[in-house]
Amino acid sequence: MAAKQVCHVIWFRNDLRVIDNKALSSACADPHAKVIALFTATPEQWQQHDVSPRQIAFIHQHLVELQRSLAELGIPLVCQTKANFMDAAKWVLNYAKEHQAQALFFNRQYEWNEKQRDEWLVKQPHGMHIHAFDDFLLLPPGSVTNQKGEMYQVYTPFRRAFLTQLTVTDYRSLRAPEKRAEPLQIAENLTLFPHEPVDIAPHFPIGEKAALTRLRHFCTQHVTHYLQDRDIPSISGTSQLSPYLAIGVLSPRQCLNRLQAQNPQVFDYPDSGAFTWLNELIWREFYSHLLVAFPRLNRHQPFIQWTQYIHWNNSSTDFTAWKTGQTGYPIVDAAMRQLNQTGWMHNRLRMIVASFLVKDLLIDWRKGEKYFMSQLIDGSLAANNGGWQWSASTGVDASPWFRIFNPTTQGKKFDSQGVFIRHWLPELSLVPDKYIHNPHEWASINNVTLNYPTPIVDHKQARLATLAAFEAGKQDSLKQ
Repeated sequence: MAAKQVCHVIWFRNDLRVIDNKALSSACADPHAKVIALFTATPEQWQQHDVSPRQIAFIHQHLVELQRSLAELGIPLVCQTKANFMDAAKWVLNYAKEHQAQALFFNRQYEWNEKQRDEWLVKQPHGMHIHAFDDFLLLPPGSVTNQKGEMYQVYTPFRRAFLTQLTVTDYRSLRAPEKRAEPLQIAENLTLFPHEPVDIAPHFPIGEKAALTRLRHFCTQHVTHYLQDRDIPSISGTSQLSPYLAIGVLSPRQCLNRLQAQNPQVFDYPDSGAFTWLNELIWREFYSHLLVAFPRLNRHQPFIQWTQYIHWNNSSTDFTAWKTGQTGYPIVDAAMRQLNQTGWMHNRLRMIVASFLVKDLLIDWRKGEKYFMSQLIDGSLAANNGGWQWSASTGVDASPWFRIFNPTTQGKKFDSQGVFIRHWLPELSLVPDKYIHNPHEWASINNVTLNYPTPIVDHKQARLATLAAFEAGKQDSLKQ
């Protein structure tokens, strides 16, 4: 009597790729095992977490590609829509039991709700082997600590320890699994899960091959000049790989290996463009490690606790002007319109608009964090929260609260001729370079009426008001 075929189930999450996927490779290690892939869509939970319609559509389109790639390997992908993470976990467990799976494989997620879900699943009586992997980061949370065994709260010493640990870590990328059976047929009219129909900017082509091509192109053509070009939003000086990293179409190992292939001495030249980009990958790690070390960061709480006593400006008019790119500060408005139209924003601009919301308008950073997530195609709780708390001076290793960006100065520094501004604010197309950051000054001199708002706040006065509000919040905290 022939032995019963072993069944392995892999649960895909934010790891939508077949190449360099630890859980998938492990599930496929036994060449005789039947492998079934699962994905659970959780629209209600996504809504609670402010996941943007663009990112949900991006996930859906990559699932279509993933299903094709797996079908070529002889692996079916089954998608199921559930309200929330817990319902999804229950369904996965029941599915695996019904198919008499001997083992369940998945890559870990580090956000609070996701961790709770996985801890619940592991504790259930299921009679299976459960194999969980650290795949989303170069080094798992908790592996980079100070001499007291605690998480670093300052980036630079974290990076130093991180690089020391990385050099003794095997971060080689894994190949795609071998074909297991004859390719599977996929229905033409594929509906993996219901989602809002939105246009994805053609700037972010779909699929693993497209992502790897972009990575290769960046590392061969742009990374050398990354240090000089990365702050200039009018040129394509950044990798723009964040949407693929956020949902796991690319792994950070693939990024590092490609970078090192082009720049073998990357670790030895900290002033190079290659190391500067590596530094951005390490910031991604830092913020993810922090989420695990300090769970309150998952719950909309500031890291620096006295900042919760700041009295914020609750003006819906000011907030709407910021959201819609109608503040009267061209670099801020151009950046917000880029976000609203494409779901992506240049990193330097993310800092500028975040500083403006918090330090010029004195609006709670959490409103900005929430709005960003609702729009971003590359939304990630760790990176988004980390960036906002840095700009708001409420987080670890944050910009000091008395350091306040001048939006006009920032515009002049990083878009000196207004190339980026004119692209997104066509109503300023006739304003000369000299006045592009103060267009109403030019309009006044030339007796021209601009279809563009005057600044909604005076930066100098706003700066003083912010300094006073932060100081008052600090004093109020001492009275508690």
